[in-house]
Amino acid sequence: MAASGTILVFILETLAIFCYFTQVNAKKLTLSDKVEQLTEWSLRRPIVRLNGEKFRQYLRTAPRNYSVIVMLTALQSQRQCSVCKQAKDEFDIIAASWRYSSSFSNRLFFAMVDYDEGPDVFQTLKLNSAPAFMHFPAKGKTKKADTMDVHRIGFGADQIARWVAERTDIHIRILRPPNYSGVIALILLVTMVGGLLYLKRNSLEFIYKKTTWGIAALSVIFAMVSGQMWNHIRGPPFIHKDQSGTLSYIHGSSQGQFVVETYIVMMLNAAVCVGMVLLNEAQSTKTDASKRKIMALVGLGLVAFFFSLLLSIFRSKYQGYPYSFLLK
Repeated sequence: MAASGTILVFILETLAIFCYFTQVNAKKLTLSDKVEQLTEWSLRRPIVRLNGEKFRQYLRTAPRNYSVIVMLTALQSQRQCSVCKQAKDEFDIIAASWRYSSSFSNRLFFAMVDYDEGPDVFQTLKLNSAPAFMHFPAKGKTKKADTMDVHRIGFGADQIARWVAERTDIHIRILRPPNYSGVIALILLVTMVGGLLYLKRNSLEFIYKKTTWGIAALSVIFAMVSGQMWNHIRGPPFIHKDQSGTLSYIHGSSQGQFVVETYIVMMLNAAVCVGMVLLNEAQSTKTDASKRKIMALVGLGLVAFFFSLLLSIFRSKYQGYPYSFLLK
């Protein structure tokens, strides 16, 4: 009796194991199934939304003969990630450019994982910040270069396209939707300048004033020195917010910067310039000695304090820089 009971238990365990592996094999997708499903999703929407299960099925499980560019983000309002929304807009542009290009194929797909839809994916990849962009190659494991350095490169569609070309040898021509804001702004500027000149047509002496042209020249210089052109080319985030909610206004590396950082540097340079102007005016103006002394002291204070701030920012970005002034 005991022997028959043992045999019955053995048979039931064998059947259970057989049923388990049958279900596992049934869930396992073939390569053609994966490609067909990803292509169908991409034709509906250029970016495929993945959760934890789909991520493991299509990106972590063999076989695979396609590359996937994944944006890992946190778009829910409670996450308060404004940078994620900006990056999502640029990711939409490159994904749509690939989807509607003549060279579109099933060699490359674009996908996205939101933290609230796949927190286990972030844990698996050991990510503690967003947004992040990763390339999952058709063969082999991911390498360090398969994670895009957002802080150094930025997340503009053109920057992502160059990085994709480096990793996949697929070149994507970026097609942006028409943006008429620049044209409208130029028309408004020309209209305002033209209107001002018309109203002042009988007294255009201000055009010949050195102060007017000096302010205009300094404005252009401040914009260029602060890094506005770098922002235009690289498309860096406006500000950085880590997982704990701490905001960073200054990039910690000399290889990158934030948009708000350029505004800070611009204002600091402008303050130093104002100080130098006051020092010059204190020497050349024809007023009483007490006012000239106040102007000189204020100018000296502005130059010393704000130059110290500029030097402090420089030290924080270039680790090991030995010099400082007033502030460290």
